[in-house]
Amino acid sequence: MTSDEANRLAITRFRNYQAGGRAVTITVPSTAGGLVITGSIDYRAKLGYGVVHGTGRDTSSDGLIEWTAATVHVHPMANAPAEAPASPPGSDWYSRPLQTTGSALDTSLAIALSLGNDRPDNAALLPQNGATWTGQDQLDGHQVDVMTGPDAGAKPGTAGTVRYWIGSDGTMYRVQVKVASEPQPVIIDFDTEKYVPVQPVPGVSPPP
Repeated sequence: MTSDEANRLAITRFRNYQAGGRAVTITVPSTAGGLVITGSIDYRAKLGYGVVHGTGRDTSSDGLIEWTAATVHVHPMANAPAEAPASPPGSDWYSRPLQTTGSALDTSLAIALSLGNDRPDNAALLPQNGATWTGQDQLDGHQVDVMTGPDAGAKPGTAGTVRYWIGSDGTMYRVQVKVASEPQPVIIDFDTEKYVPVQPVPGVSPPP
């Protein structure tokens, strides 16, 4: 990894924080059929919001979802829309703690939320912590470098299994993370839709 590559990897999470928020598509693997979350993450408020669609056999989780690093709010829907409404509905939400183990969905939500940071990482330490350059790619019209990074912030022990697709200015376009419980990786794509500012679920205070 060159110093330029290390510097771009060091600022990629900071770029998300600088932007305030990013539109995301999170593809979660599952042996019972995967899940796709389409929505937005506010990296300053540390709040994500979107719509969940099941693929394959598993459609039981379809509906709206909003999450923090500690809590998941779900709004089940039999016919979930393609995009989450800009303002979350005022009722019929169910809340539960975000599980730190045993759930590919919750692990994916936590990882996506951790991809923004209010300060750059230490570029000098990244190569020592397992970061490497693996090649170049084209992604949605963007020329990107593909790098393996250190641990995903929300998933210790993932060094070497996290891949970042990063533009020439450090913008993050994709992250792929191997989740131990699933044979396929979690994929988080950015800017797949227009970013919509995230509003808290009515009656639920946003995280401090």
